[in-house]
Amino acid sequence: MAQLAKLRMLFSMALGPTIAVLLLALLVGYAVLGSNGILAWGGYTHQLRDGRAELKIVQAERARISNRVKLLDPRHVDPDLADEMIRKDLNVGHPDEIVVPLR
Repeated sequence: MAQLAKLRMLFSMALGPTIAVLLLALLVGYAVLGSNGILAWGGYTHQLRDGRAELKIVQAERARISNRVKLLDPRHVDPDLADEMIRKDLNVGHPDEIVVPLR
C-alpha cells in the first residue's frame, strides 16, 4: 500500500512537467510544420517572387494604356493614333492602300 501511495505521488508530481513538455513540443511542431511555420517560408518566397513578376507585367500594361489615354486627350489628339483607331474600328481605307494583317 505504501508503495502505491509513493507511485501515485510520483505520477502526480510528474504530471505537470509532462504536460508542459508536451505543450512545448506541440508549439515547436506548429512553429516548424504549421501553415505559417518555418517550412512555409519557401512557399511564401516563391509566391512573393511570382507576385512581383506579375506586378511588373501589370505595371507595364498600365503604362501602355496610360500612354494611349494621354495620346487621345481631346485637347490634342495624336493624329496617327486617331487614324489607326478609325481605320481599325470602322474598317475604312483608301482604294490605293494595301492592308497587311500582322496576326
